[in-house]
Amino acid sequence: MVNFIVWLILGGIIGWLASIIMRTDAQQGLLLNIVVGIVGAFIGGLIFNHDLNNGDFTVAALLEALVGAVILLAIVNLVRRGRVR
Repeated sequence: MVNFIVWLILGGIIGWLASIIMRTDAQQGLLLNIVVGIVGAFIGGLIFNHDLNNGDFTVAALLEALVGAVILLAIVNLVRRGRVR
Protein backbone atom coordinates (compact mmCIF):
# COMPACT_ATOMS: atom_id res chain seq x y z
CA MET A 1 0.00 0.00 0.00
CA VAL A 2 2.82 2.39 0.82
CA ASN A 3 4.49 1.67 -2.52
CA PHE A 4 1.25 2.63 -4.29
CA ILE A 5 1.10 5.95 -2.43
CA VAL A 6 4.75 6.66 -3.30
CA TRP A 7 3.98 5.94 -6.98
CA LEU A 8 1.09 8.40 -6.88
CA ILE A 9 3.09 11.17 -5.21
CA LEU A 10 6.21 10.78 -7.33
CA GLY A 11 4.12 10.29 -10.48
CA GLY A 12 2.33 13.55 -9.76
CA ILE A 13 5.58 15.43 -9.20
CA ILE A 14 7.28 13.98 -12.29
CA GLY A 15 4.18 14.61 -14.43
CA TRP A 16 3.95 18.19 -13.15
CA LEU A 17 7.64 18.86 -13.91
CA ALA A 18 7.28 17.36 -17.38
CA SER A 19 4.21 19.48 -18.06
CA ILE A 20 6.14 22.60 -17.06
CA ILE A 21 9.00 21.64 -19.39
CA MET A 22 6.58 20.99 -22.28
CA ARG A 23 4.41 24.05 -21.45
CA THR A 24 1.21 22.04 -21.02
CA ASP A 25 0.79 22.75 -17.31
CA ALA A 26 -2.33 24.89 -17.72
CA GLN A 27 -4.06 22.09 -19.64
CA GLN A 28 -3.49 19.31 -17.11
CA GLY A 29 -4.89 18.64 -13.70
CA LEU A 30 -3.56 16.56 -10.84
CA LEU A 31 -4.93 13.26 -12.14
CA LEU A 32 -3.43 13.73 -15.60
CA ASN A 33 -0.08 14.73 -14.06
CA ILE A 34 -0.06 11.49 -12.07
CA VAL A 35 -0.90 9.43 -15.16
CA VAL A 36 1.79 11.19 -17.23
CA GLY A 37 4.36 10.64 -14.46
CA ILE A 38 3.61 6.94 -14.06
CA VAL A 39 3.43 6.21 -17.79
CA GLY A 40 6.55 8.35 -18.27
CA ALA A 41 8.36 6.24 -15.68
CA PHE A 42 7.39 3.14 -17.64
CA ILE A 43 8.61 4.68 -20.93
CA GLY A 44 11.83 5.86 -19.30
CA GLY A 45 12.39 2.40 -17.87
CA LEU A 46 11.97 0.88 -21.33
CA ILE A 47 14.31 3.39 -22.97
CA PHE A 48 17.04 3.19 -20.33
CA ASN A 49 16.48 -0.52 -19.63
CA HIS A 50 15.82 0.05 -15.93
CA ASP A 51 13.10 -1.39 -13.69
CA LEU A 52 11.68 1.42 -11.57
CA ASN A 53 9.31 -0.90 -9.71
CA ASN A 54 12.00 -2.64 -7.68
CA GLY A 55 11.94 0.06 -5.00
CA ASP A 56 15.20 1.90 -5.62
CA PHE A 57 14.17 5.50 -6.14
CA THR A 58 17.46 7.07 -7.07
CA VAL A 59 18.04 10.43 -8.70
CA ALA A 60 18.94 8.64 -11.93
CA ALA A 61 15.67 6.67 -11.86
CA LEU A 62 13.67 9.83 -11.27
CA LEU A 63 15.45 11.56 -14.15
CA GLU A 64 14.65 8.58 -16.38
CA ALA A 65 10.99 8.94 -15.40
CA LEU A 66 11.12 12.65 -16.20
CA VAL A 67 12.65 11.99 -19.63
CA GLY A 68 9.96 9.38 -20.31
CA ALA A 69 7.21 11.80 -19.26
CA VAL A 70 8.61 14.55 -21.50
CA ILE A 71 8.72 12.09 -24.41
CA LEU A 72 5.11 11.09 -23.69
CA LEU A 73 3.95 14.71 -23.68
CA ALA A 74 5.89 15.40 -26.89
CA ILE A 75 4.10 12.50 -28.57
CA VAL A 76 0.73 13.71 -27.29
CA ASN A 77 1.47 17.25 -28.56
CA LEU A 78 2.51 15.84 -31.91
CA VAL A 79 -0.71 13.87 -32.26
CA ARG A 80 -3.00 16.64 -31.00
CA ARG A 81 -1.43 19.64 -32.72
CA GLY A 82 0.65 18.17 -35.50
CA ARG A 83 3.83 19.64 -33.97
CA VAL A 84 5.88 19.45 -30.80
CA ARG A 85 5.94 22.61 -28.73
